[in-house]
Amino acid sequence: MDDKGITIDLAVQGMSCTACAARIEKNISKMPGVEAVAVSYSARTAWVQYMPEMVQPASIMEQIGKLGFKANLPEHAKEGFEKERSRLRIRLIISLLLTLPLLSAMIQHLAPFARIELPAMMTNPWLQLGLATIIQFVIGLPFYIGAYHAIRSRATNMDVLVATGTSAAYLYSHYLVFNADRTALFAHEVPLYFETSAVVITAVLLGKFIEASVTSRAQQDASGYSKLLNAVVRVERAGVELEIKTEFVRENDYVLVQAGQIIPVDGIVTSGESEVDESLLTGESVPLGKRSGDQVWAGTKNGGNTLRIRTTAAGYATMLSRIVDLVRQAQRSKSLIQRQVDAVSAWFVPTMLLLAFGTFAVWVTAVDPGNWTTAFRCAVAVVLAACPCALGLATPISLVVASGRLAKRGIVVKEAGALERLAQLNMLILDKTGTLTEGKPKISRIHAPTGSKQGLLRLAAAVEANSTHPLAIAIRAEAVQAGLVPPTAADYSYMTGKGVEANVEQRKIGVGNASFVAARNWTFGSPTIRSFAEECQKLGETVLYIADNNRVIGAMSFFDTVKPLSKSAVSRLRKEGVTVLLATGDHPAPALSAAQTAGIPHERVYANMLPEDKLELVDQLKKQDYKVGMAGDGWNDAPALAAADVGLAMGDGTDAALTAGHITLLQPRMTAIPEALLISRMTVRNVRQNLTFAFIYNALIIPFAACGMLQPWMAGTAMAFSSVSVVGNAIRLGAKLKKAAGQF
Repeated sequence: MDDKGITIDLAVQGMSCTACAARIEKNISKMPGVEAVAVSYSARTAWVQYMPEMVQPASIMEQIGKLGFKANLPEHAKEGFEKERSRLRIRLIISLLLTLPLLSAMIQHLAPFARIELPAMMTNPWLQLGLATIIQFVIGLPFYIGAYHAIRSRATNMDVLVATGTSAAYLYSHYLVFNADRTALFAHEVPLYFETSAVVITAVLLGKFIEASVTSRAQQDASGYSKLLNAVVRVERAGVELEIKTEFVRENDYVLVQAGQIIPVDGIVTSGESEVDESLLTGESVPLGKRSGDQVWAGTKNGGNTLRIRTTAAGYATMLSRIVDLVRQAQRSKSLIQRQVDAVSAWFVPTMLLLAFGTFAVWVTAVDPGNWTTAFRCAVAVVLAACPCALGLATPISLVVASGRLAKRGIVVKEAGALERLAQLNMLILDKTGTLTEGKPKISRIHAPTGSKQGLLRLAAAVEANSTHPLAIAIRAEAVQAGLVPPTAADYSYMTGKGVEANVEQRKIGVGNASFVAARNWTFGSPTIRSFAEECQKLGETVLYIADNNRVIGAMSFFDTVKPLSKSAVSRLRKEGVTVLLATGDHPAPALSAAQTAGIPHERVYANMLPEDKLELVDQLKKQDYKVGMAGDGWNDAPALAAADVGLAMGDGTDAALTAGHITLLQPRMTAIPEALLISRMTVRNVRQNLTFAFIYNALIIPFAACGMLQPWMAGTAMAFSSVSVVGNAIRLGAKLKKAAGQF
């Protein structure tokens, strides 16, 4: 819970199109205590943020029920969705069996089959009436219920169109059966449209069943992380081994993981050595060696020996669960394109209904005056042809597929809009340490002209005892390796991106870069320190100075290797039209050295950059109309990550990586950036294809229907399969993304 309340995910059954999702959002958002709500038709879920002292989940679920839908808690989501799909299958089968006899009447109107004589019973108007009535009011009852709830909420959806169009066809035919001349009726000289309403209902059910099946498959692909969750885990408590459910594991429990098993918790290895496969979590294909003291994560696979792990997080607190939440968050969020489409869909159905009335009026008064039958047929065709479902599905279904594929590659997208903005990227700023380089610098040399190197290292380690900066970590690691025990430091004074001072053994000891030296007005105890620093910087190494009571007594240099695939990644980005800059707080010499290795021109290197300088650089580039991306380690780059059009947080599986930026790269490999760029561009291209098809479909089919060039059953069938084609194109995207991932 935070200051905005707590959140809950609900599985929603009964939605027929994106207009239903919009109606739920609109109504639930008006409830007292509800802070935010997002409903996804493609995912069949509702995300609600609420204040528990004002409203409870039961009330929210009850309100959704009043709108004509059924809401379940997440644990019942899959079961509920399968039940809904099963009911849809049964309705489809019955509708299909009852529609087949009605097709005989339609077949006789087609030229190639005009001479075929069918049994009189098959074309009997009373039989047609009976079959059509069952289809219309029993099989089609959910359409009426959905339309009723929509109109009651002063909204429209696909149910309104289907109910209106099929009812018009059925009722008109029903009127003719009871009022037309009996001789003409049984001689088939009076046109009946029972087959129209039946075929349309059957086609819509078929389309919805295919859509539900394909969407279910896409959902399963996107929710692949659920396969990494263990139901039962073996723990050691008070020297006794027990098997318990994973949700009952507590912090500091000792978990035993055998070879070949999925690790069920986040934790620290306390005994055992093994290789752990983290590919399904981070996208890193090479198993990593783990030993006592190493961090392991839930969802990774133990490939070697038994590991004993002290739990640091279990259940919903693990990084795996947080990733699952972020993937769901991305899938339920809406991109700019989706919001624009939703705005169009809101007025689409009412407009089509007005167009249908207009079509009827034009035909009966101007085109074919007095011919009510033709006017009616054209108006019904317009109603049945018009449906915003293909438009509404065009964006979210592709985003579900893409976010799932990215997550499997260790690339977690937090919001749909980030994927859309990433596709437009043409300028990328890279941090150096941890992004372009390995981020694990090591001490190269220590220069202590007036004392011992170990004494200098000991003082530096004391001052850097609490810092998370990579250079501080390198200092502490070197001290441990040398067997040193740093003294206690107190009264820390930091200057972000420059250095730190603290009281150590009644002396003020400082560690910092050249900017920190100048800011503190330190003096140099020996001229050799400057020459040492200049020599190291020429080699591309980073230098830190150590001062005792404002007097520099030594220095140490660090080297950090450039990641092996950095040059390849930069080259791929340039081929995609992205200009790459390097912005680092490091000295110009090591910055230029790293840039040269990675293939970044020297004129695009910015050194001695503080966090606020990087933020200013991002703002300047955005003012020049660049679409700017920032890739950093998620800590000191946080301001720039947030300000960029797309912030890419480079992580190594840490919690920090999940909290910074718009996109998180769990495995800090440089090739993940061009991979994410490629996937985003393929996804946006797929969305545009879907939207283009949906717009072209409506632009062509509706005029044809209005002009009398389509029979109503043809228009209704085309409407049903327009959504299926959009979903199918999104599934095709999944196959293309899987193939593209093989390039990296």
